[in-house]
Amino acid sequence: MPPIRRVAINTGGGDAPGLNAVIRAAVLSCLNRGWEVYGIRKGYEGLYEQDGVIRLDRNAVRGITHLGGTILGTTNRGNPVEWPITLPDGTQTTIDRSPEILKKFGEWGLDVLIAIGGDGSLRIAHHLAKQGLSVVGVPKTIDNDLAATQVTFGFHTAVQTATEAIDKLHSTAESHERVMVVELMGRHTGWIALFAGLSGTADVILIPEIPYSMAAVCRKIEERYAPGGPRFSIVVVAEGAKPVEGDAVLREEGAPGVNARYGGIAEQVAAVIGERTGCETRSLVLGHLQRGGQPTAYDRLLGLRFGAAAVDLIARGHTDCMVGLNPPDIQAVPLEEAVADIKRVPIDGDVVLTARSMGISFGDDGA
Repeated sequence: MPPIRRVAINTGGGDAPGLNAVIRAAVLSCLNRGWEVYGIRKGYEGLYEQDGVIRLDRNAVRGITHLGGTILGTTNRGNPVEWPITLPDGTQTTIDRSPEILKKFGEWGLDVLIAIGGDGSLRIAHHLAKQGLSVVGVPKTIDNDLAATQVTFGFHTAVQTATEAIDKLHSTAESHERVMVVELMGRHTGWIALFAGLSGTADVILIPEIPYSMAAVCRKIEERYAPGGPRFSIVVVAEGAKPVEGDAVLREEGAPGVNARYGGIAEQVAAVIGERTGCETRSLVLGHLQRGGQPTAYDRLLGLRFGAAAVDLIARGHTDCMVGLNPPDIQAVPLEEAVADIKRVPIDGDVVLTARSMGISFGDDGA
């Protein structure tokens, strides 16, 4: 690589606790090497907006490690590789704006990009790398669904938030002898629901990796409402969970360049439980609370390690790669490998087996 003068940083996709920790570590690591650092606002959109690219100095990142969100802003719409447009005849299609992005990087004199994001953002980064842009990725998602790292920052905080919510539901569920159905994020995977459901002592956990039967779910509820039983239940449902014969519940179909949005599974499951068992039910969607708030100490530390490691890779001339946690070390993973597939919950893994041993139902015959 030619000598590094200017490094750009952007954050894309959904926000996650720990983003600001990554930014701070990356900026300070660059400045200590004598490099200039620039932040691109709202993913790549800042390249086309006035004041959309900002200089990041020590003052800009002072005191941000503990803050949630991202000082650069983010977006999960308007994928520049599949940019949605409307043709004169009204037809919807997409175009690839990669050449424009590379041109803008050249105009700004930016030598390399640190792209902080989840699977979608890192696929964009890999596409840009194939077009000639020097890129290092940093894995970010509360869903923990990137296969090339043991864990992503933001996941730990999301699980903590969800567990605290489940803890609070126990007392109101028991007081009213209700079934409380909680919907948690995770898209195609059940990591948050599994970890928070087990930590919060849920009675039923439904995740995408294990298709469920409402008959099995209701049997578990009826067991708890039997004479001498506790007469209340907590059901944790991942937003992408689906029945044995059926599909996941979508709140919004995917438009060009936009992923479909899950939502509504908790309400649906609660309604069926109430109808079949006669129990009083309530549903709750925790939603974006899982993305907000201060990152836990674990996510702050992991974010700082990822940010510093990304800069170290740049200094050693490694690009088109992502930093990933392979305990106890941070390692470099080719971006192509990092985005090849998502990481799903292993149904024969230790955490699932722990839950089954404790009598938690997954709505299947193995419950």
